[in-house]
Amino acid sequence: MLGFGINEAKGLFFDRKAVQDKVDPAARKVLGKFGAFVRQRARTSIRKRKAVSEPGQPPSSHLGLVRQWILFAFDKVRKSVVIGAARLRGKIGNAPEALERGGPSQTLVRLQHRGLRGFLQGMLRQTRTTNVRARPYMQPAFDAEIGKLPGMFQDTVK
Repeated sequence: MLGFGINEAKGLFFDRKAVQDKVDPAARKVLGKFGAFVRQRARTSIRKRKAVSEPGQPPSSHLGLVRQWILFAFDKVRKSVVIGAARLRGKIGNAPEALERGGPSQTLVRLQHRGLRGFLQGMLRQTRTTNVRARPYMQPAFDAEIGKLPGMFQDTVK
């Protein structure tokens, strides 16, 4: 039997302020690196080309917007990292989500000028809803990098 008193035993728990003060910055640093690795893998999986990718494969980049706007951020409240493509309102709508999971997406058909009155009000946007077959790029990138995460935490808290 170990000879610990109650005060010595209390010092071994992870809810102690000294331990928490070291774990939080370390976790933030590791999760930030993990987010960067997943983002880079997702970006490199999207090839810039004119051809359309096959369903089930990462999408092709025609304009470069989805690839450019893959971001990551540390969530302080949940102490986690959020990684994914930003929704670009007015440009590609919900295309990042539709590409990842499949489903309906708004597609810009054409812009039409409505005369002088229309000029003052701006251009009339015409869209149509198309059904996109899934071309996942974030989940495969996450799955490829998640195995490295435990090793990234090794020796981070000293």
